[in-house]
Amino acid sequence: MSKKDPIVIDYNGYDYEQFWRDTDRAYEDAADKLAIKKLLPKEIKSIVDIAGGYGRLAPIYLPRAKKSTLFDYSKTELKQAKEIYGDRLNTKAGDAYHMPFSDGEFSAAIMVRATHHFEDVEKVIQEIYRILEPGGVAVIEVANKKTLPRMVRYWRGKSDVNPFDLSIENRKDITKTVFYNYHPKYIEKIFKDAGFKIEKVRSVSNFRSKKLKKVFRKNGLMFLEHGAQKALAPVRFAPSIYYRLKKPA
Repeated sequence: MSKKDPIVIDYNGYDYEQFWRDTDRAYEDAADKLAIKKLLPKEIKSIVDIAGGYGRLAPIYLPRAKKSTLFDYSKTELKQAKEIYGDRLNTKAGDAYHMPFSDGEFSAAIMVRATHHFEDVEKVIQEIYRILEPGGVAVIEVANKKTLPRMVRYWRGKSDVNPFDLSIENRKDITKTVFYNYHPKYIEKIFKDAGFKIEKVRSVSNFRSKKLKKVFRKNGLMFLEHGAQKALAPVRFAPSIYYRLKKPA
């Protein structure tokens, strides 16, 4: 695979809906949706959900958008989305490095739980910038390298991964392909270099822990999450960091 042809993660044949039906992920699902509700514009002319899978997040943006498109590489996921949403949601297959959309086609875009799969995340961000109209808004979630548990493991000498280093972390231990985590400063430079203005930041899934889930359950964790997403954003050590980006008008 050459540098000009980055690896594309293929979810064809994979039941991603079943992954999210797992009750152990109910908190993460609710935390994602809370952040998107807060960051997306209330009224949207046209939106594209990039690497949107089967449309897990569609219930958040469908009521706000006049036109909605779900974009994913997996035809399995797109088929599931059509079965769930029908004509309410347009679907389009392709890879995020070469999106089959015109320049300035959308007024908004979201991309959630996808950056960790991109071998060349900079190219994807440039594509998102291209397909947004001037003044358009993008809400992007980033897998964070500088989390509190990683800091503790590093300080205690139990991990060789330096969470304060700006280099990309490739977690080859949990996947046969790629799983990248990014330092906030690294990814924010990519956003700015692409031309985006960072308008808002949110710290998401702040209490992602098996022990905390057993004690507080989903409702208890979400009670804490409501206040934490904005309050903890400046320190940026949650597993997911959300950005609301704007393309200059």
